[in-house]
Amino acid sequence: MHDLTGFQRDLLYVIAGSEEPHGLAIKETMDKYYESEIHHGRLYPNLDTLVEKGLVEKGTKDQRTNVYKLTKRGQREIEARREWESNYLDESSVLA
Repeated sequence: MHDLTGFQRDLLYVIAGSEEPHGLAIKETMDKYYESEIHHGRLYPNLDTLVEKGLVEKGTKDQRTNVYKLTKRGQREIEARREWESNYLDESSVLA
């Protein structure tokens, strides 16, 4: 996960926390988090990068809607990242 941008890591977390989200749902969540509109020209190339890296699977819901799901590798990367973070942050240091 070290080679991902912060935006790509955020996309992974959004996908992980949703049940087969589609592009528009991901966009809406990211818009709220970033407090500004995420343009399609930023969103979809980054989703495609996650697919190319084997972290996310892209499927189709219907002819117009793609759905995204973490791969096992994507799940492992998030778990490894959370473990790494826990070495530097614990609940008491975050709340202090």
